[in-house]
Amino acid sequence: MINKERVLQQFLQLVQIDSETGAERQICDELIGQLHQLGMEVIEDQSAAKTGHAAGNIVATLPGNTDGPTIFFTSHMDTVTPGKGINPRIEGDYVVSDGSTILGSDDKAGVAAILEGIRVIQETKLPHSCIQVLITAGEESGLVGSKALDLALLKADYGFALDSSGKVGDIIVSAPFQAKMKVIVHGRAAHAGVNPEDGLNAIQVASRAIMRMPIGRIDQETTANIGKIEGGQATNIVCPRVEFLAEARSLVKEKLEQQLAKMQKAITDTSEEFETTIDVDVKWMYPGYKFSKEDLITQKAMKAIKAIGRQPQLKSSGGGSDANVISGYGIPTVNLAIGYEEIHTTNERMPIEELFKAAELVVALSQAVLEE
Repeated sequence: MINKERVLQQFLQLVQIDSETGAERQICDELIGQLHQLGMEVIEDQSAAKTGHAAGNIVATLPGNTDGPTIFFTSHMDTVTPGKGINPRIEGDYVVSDGSTILGSDDKAGVAAILEGIRVIQETKLPHSCIQVLITAGEESGLVGSKALDLALLKADYGFALDSSGKVGDIIVSAPFQAKMKVIVHGRAAHAGVNPEDGLNAIQVASRAIMRMPIGRIDQETTANIGKIEGGQATNIVCPRVEFLAEARSLVKEKLEQQLAKMQKAITDTSEEFETTIDVDVKWMYPGYKFSKEDLITQKAMKAIKAIGRQPQLKSSGGGSDANVISGYGIPTVNLAIGYEEIHTTNERMPIEELFKAAELVVALSQAVLEE
């Protein structure tokens, strides 16, 4: 039922619209127009006023023609950099960029698949319950769009994000909680050659604190990392201030709390050892989610994947997506693989067959949710 040439051309059109995260106005206007043409009720929320991005989130609704749960599909409209002037071309079985930019399949492949799926549902007059489409802004800026979403607009019982690497058929049934930590270490300046004993080197203090922290792969469900450190002015000055940024993630909230406590203890012990102040600011970035094979949302996704001739694979992810945020709102959401490869690089490429399969999956999901 998929019009392969149409969905391919749709994808090529979308990736040529500049939409680096924060500058989503043009792509947002284009998508609003296309969703209107599909006869959907379309609303752009007011999240831009909170995020500072050029556009808000789009929520479009297609009323059902039969009874069933209200479901939603979600992808994001923004891309990472370098994403201006994308010049896509077809090489064999792939769509690629010219190598000077990303391609933007993350996540315009998801957007194209959803739009084609809705078109097919309408053209073939398939029975369907109420379907909502959520296209977020600012996903690449730390999920800020979904975090600022006007939740009153989303009426769905559960839904599906199309925004994961891997072959179509992979279901991300669990993804981590994440927290970030900003640490400021206070030392004392002094002349490094004249009176170093009067100073306290914040670099040394920060190093001691970091060495005390468990980082890297903590266990199969938990990771931690020091991602940035900066401070100091010159070699003849005992460094008075260092700032470093850290993060921790876990599929289990309690394990993340334990990891953060260990990192905090390393900082506290170090501040006491050096008799100085270390400021710590911890922010929870997004919630995790975890579904079992027996959960309804997983069952529906598996049924739809089998219907398009693929074998479902249940997987965990170490990264976050809008599915994390929306699941955290109490609307169960799983993230589905759509096949893109080497995203966030200029080597990014989109397998054409996976684009077709992702569109097929949207249609199949609309049918699977109606079945007992």
